[in-house]
Amino acid sequence: MDFDKEVDARGLNCPLPILRAKKGLAELQAGQVLRVLATDPGSVKDFAAFARQTGNELVSQGELPDSVFEFFLRRK
Repeated sequence: MDFDKEVDARGLNCPLPILRAKKGLAELQAGQVLRVLATDPGSVKDFAAFARQTGNELVSQGELPDSVFEFFLRRK
């Protein structure tokens, strides 16, 4: 998937991946996509809740090799 900015939050625990994503989204224009990489297993639920609470769209999520979670968020 194409994205406009990437945030690498691997090795960080909650709430740091969300805080980094929030900062990254603030730097984007409406409709642009942020890719976030995280290793915290709790981030799967965290990003779903974050998207619901902020109105940003969680376009997709998945797991890459080495237990890395990948999230694509579209800025509202």
